[in-house]
This record gives sequence, C-alpha cells and structure tokens, in this order.
Amino acid sequence: MKLLADPTRLRVLNLLDREELSVADLQELLGMGQSRISTQLSQLKAGGLVEDERSGKNNIYRSRMSREIARLARDAADELPEATKDLTALRHLMRKRQDRARLYFDQLAGRFGRDYVPGRSWRGLAEALLKVMTTGVVADLGAGEGTLSQLLAQRAEKVIAIDLSEKMVEFATGLARQHGIHNIEFRVGDIENPPLEAGSLDLALFSQALHHAAHPQRALDSAIAALKPGGRLVILDLLAHQFEQARELYADTWLGFGEGELAAMLERAGFSQIETAVVDREPEPPCFQTLLAVAKKPAT
Repeated sequence: MKLLADPTRLRVLNLLDREELSVADLQELLGMGQSRISTQLSQLKAGGLVEDERSGKNNIYRSRMSREIARLARDAADELPEATKDLTALRHLMRKRQDRARLYFDQLAGRFGRDYVPGRSWRGLAEALLKVMTTGVVADLGAGEGTLSQLLAQRAEKVIAIDLSEKMVEFATGLARQHGIHNIEFRVGDIENPPLEAGSLDLALFSQALHHAAHPQRALDSAIAALKPGGRLVILDLLAHQFEQARELYADTWLGFGEGELAAMLERAGFSQIETAVVDREPEPPCFQTLLAVAKKPAT
C-alpha cells in the first residue's frame, strides 16, 4: 500500500499494467528524467509489483501485480489528473511502433525476396517444412510477399497468408496469381489479433515475424485459439542477440528469443510437445542464428 501511495509510481504501474515498456518509453510517456523513473522502478521491483527482462541494451518492464492489487492501482490511478493524458500517450506510442513496422514492410514490397532479411535462411525454412508436411488449412502469419505461402500451397488444402502491410499483401496476391497459385488467400491483419476463425487451422506458422510483434505472447495466444485440437505451430525466428541496430534497420521490436524463453511462452499459451533447436548460423557479422520451434495444440 505504501508503494501505491506515490502518484508517480501509480502512473508507472498504470502504464505497465497495459503494456511492456522500457525506461526510455516511460520517459517519453511521463515526461520525466531517467534517474527518477529508474528509482521508482527499482522500488516497485523490490516490492514485487514489476519485473524486468533484458532485451539488447534495454530492460523491458512488465507488471507482476495480482488481480486485486492491479484493480486497486487502476482505481487509484484513475483519480490522478494525469491519468487520461498518460493513456492517450501510451496509445500513441503503440500506434507509432505499429506504423514504423508497417512503413518498413511497405517499403520492402516488390523487393523483399531479393534483399537481405536477418534470419531468413533456406536451410531454416527446409528444416521447418520437413517438420510440417501437411495437406490441411495453413496460416502463414506475417507472410510478407508470400514466398513461404507459395511453397506451402503446393501441399496444403488452403493457405491463409496474413500481413500487416496492405502493399505487401497487394504485391503478394499479384505474385501468386502470376505463378498460377489459387489456393492462397491473402488477408491484411495483425498477427497479435489475426483475422482467423477459432479452431479453423491445421497449422500456424510464424517465419521471422514474431520478433516484430509488440506482444509476442498475444500472437501465440491467438495462434492456439485459431488451431484445431491437435493442430501444429511452427516458429522460425532469430535466436536472442545483441545487435541493437536491428531495431532501426529492420523495424525489429525484440532482439530475438532464447530457446527457453520461447518454450516458456509456448507453454503459457497452452501448447504441448514443444521442441526448439538452433538450425542455422550466418557466417557474416552480426552472425544471426535461426531458432526453430515446433509445438502442438492438445487434442483435448
């Protein structure tokens, strides 16, 4: 209760209860200096109300409040004069993140397959495809130009390719039509809340897409909801790295994932039979490594 009595700590908790944020994010949202925010976070962490996780040079903070404490904190924060402004600023920040990722992929439309993309390796793709040869309904989440979707369409009954960029979807649709592939349906959508019916998929696949999500856990939660009982999930992504420039160069939100970290997220989402492996390492600096994960939605 003493921790909740301070207005600044209440404002911080009110934001972290909604989004995972760095110190720099909180500086921007609250208009306060780094030392002041770091001090408040240190006290909240010591009190067990927040936790942090290292991502490159940044620590990403999230709420650890119980439902009861979170309710009390929200009620108290709602009485602060800054509460409305803080939440408006948070919505703006999240829109900026999404717009930055969309702009990056809009600019890549038409040249995505020819340009370098971290972690995109044919060896990695082959490893994944060998795991998931299927004839059912497949979703390629974060499909880009649909290169992988076209490969999957050769064996799948239907492929639903989803991407946030309208221009990327437009280009991919034309490319599939040009190649005479008719069992791919391209949809514009966010992988955290994809336009998919519950229980409609035999396979969901993220290929170098999950590290662009603001909330990877939400993307995995949505994927398991869209899968049929017994349906499978495949993830190809970057192994955790320290190449901070990836945020600007490739619009990356997360600097890859550790094997244990990704397995834990899959387990939290409700997946079983989880397997992870590092399947490729690029020879040129920064030597990105490709992480493969496969999992299954329980049959019952």
